[in-house]
Amino acid sequence: MKKMLSKEEIKVVLEKLDERFPDAKAELNYTNPFELLIATILSAQCTDVQVNKTTSVLFQELKTPEDYIKLSEEEIGKRIKSCGFYKTKGKNILETCRLLMENHNSQVPDTMEELTKLPGVGRKTANVVLSNAFDIPGIAVDTHVFRVANRIGLADSKNVLDTEKDLMDNIDKQIWSKAHHLLIFHGRRICKARKPLCDICPIREYCFYYERDVQE
Repeated sequence: MKKMLSKEEIKVVLEKLDERFPDAKAELNYTNPFELLIATILSAQCTDVQVNKTTSVLFQELKTPEDYIKLSEEEIGKRIKSCGFYKTKGKNILETCRLLMENHNSQVPDTMEELTKLPGVGRKTANVVLSNAFDIPGIAVDTHVFRVANRIGLADSKNVLDTEKDLMDNIDKQIWSKAHHLLIFHGRRICKARKPLCDICPIREYCFYYERDVQE
């Protein structure tokens, strides 16, 4: 049984999603690469809406790695508690700031290799930063991208890394970043985890999930 759409079908799917979500973009608020890095670390298992509420206050007070490093883990934790897992995130943020100061002149690096050496920064977070802060093509596979890509047929993988590889193979590099945002918007607004809104989906005629589990 066919498990993935053809590259031409995937191109059409993304064009249709672009028509539906012409404003698809990063929904975390930031003004520079460092703010985006901190916001993305905070976004793990937390909504962008909640992160933005937290950083609207946090970023007014703390603007550089040097600002963070002056605080203790407990003091950082109080400021980010609403984002969940604040002890781990606070520890990772402080260590990340220390490494940025020691190894990168307090600047956020612009390579996957260097970014993923930072605590709390995996490929997903690194791709978000590279794509949005440095305009380097990348596909960050979060829970929405993983679910939607494999549900529709843009990928056929059991894990995040293989899904990223499938998407990179099946989508033109120059639109990797746009595709990432389109899949997130689609996942949040239509292709929801528990009950996808197939009746209003603009790409259901291409979707394996709709063909297999909804129509039958």
